Amino acid sequence: MMTASEIPMAVAGDGLGHATLLSIRNVAKHFGKNVVLRDISLDVAEGEFLTILGESGSGKTTLLRIIAGFETASAGEVWMGEERLDRQPPYRRRVNTVFQHYALFPHLTVEQNVAYGLRVAKRPEAEIASRVKEALDKVKMSAHAKSKPSKISGGQQQRIALARALVNRPRLLLLDEPLSALDANLRRQMQVELKSLQREVGISFIFVTHDQEEAMVMSDRIALLRSGELEQVATPREIYGRPATAYAAQFIGHTNLLKGEVRAGVVRCGVLTWPAALPDGPALFSLRPENIRLAAGTPAGAGMVRVRGKVRHQAFHGATELIRVECGDGLVLVVRTPGSGGALGDVELEFSFSDAVLVRESPERI
Repeated sequence: MMTASEIPMAVAGDGLGHATLLSIRNVAKHFGKNVVLRDISLDVAEGEFLTILGESGSGKTTLLRIIAGFETASAGEVWMGEERLDRQPPYRRRVNTVFQHYALFPHLTVEQNVAYGLRVAKRPEAEIASRVKEALDKVKMSAHAKSKPSKISGGQQQRIALARALVNRPRLLLLDEPLSALDANLRRQMQVELKSLQREVGISFIFVTHDQEEAMVMSDRIALLRSGELEQVATPREIYGRPATAYAAQFIGHTNLLKGEVRAGVVRCGVLTWPAALPDGPALFSLRPENIRLAAGTPAGAGMVRVRGKVRHQAFHGATELIRVECGDGLVLVVRTPGSGGALGDVELEFSFSDAVLVRESPERI
């Protein structure tokens, strides 16, 4: 998992200053007694790359299918501009979907696969040829126009699935874990290509994934779903650096959750203490492993917290290592350090108390 310095900054189209394209208003969905979505409200901006992130069973694919028109919401509304989208059949919506399984017709060539929807719509042949060429050019697959799907790679098939969606000129493209079938290296390559393509075509993408790193790399904003409810909606940098809840802090990256008590402006978390302008009572903090450092043997600076402990475990992660340090009173801190291969033993740790982020408890949801 990447560290804070590796998270891309949100760019134009992050939903903070652009016109709203899609508005999801109090949407709920249940199948019998099984509640899948609870009161989801979310806006998507023109040109935004929004990722719906969540573990299996969180409701992310169901929400995507409601937007596409393949499922009907039990309550709530979906609007695109001034149009009530959820009252329109799927074929009337200017929305296209790229599925996890690309479902290319094996007996048709690449260009025939891309042209299929236009032919069903009975568009003129000259228009079909022009739009197919344009779509294949955008995904850099023109050289394979006459090939059959069985003759091209998985990554190339993914590009064809994108071209088949883009050729219909949708205002919104929905992507349901389209990279999950690719190997790790190709997946990373396609993440970059997909993000670049989205910027080039300038339309809004809603991308569904359970992969936290994928969401962090590609998104302008992330909508984190948990058990059918929105846990947090924020830019990648914000949701990582300032998680709203304990669940968000743990789901996205590694963190140390510190349970403490505030008394007279001082936080006490076991052997740790630091000042905080908070009301008296219990408090929960998220402290990222990379924000904890091995002390250099010099006196602690202003705003720093220091604690001694014993390294109990090391895990190699290439350029960095994750070490587990027992600090007394049952406190264990996970620390990310440079991959120096240091020996187990006693260490002194320090962190800035401003890096301990106050988060809400995440109660169990049924």
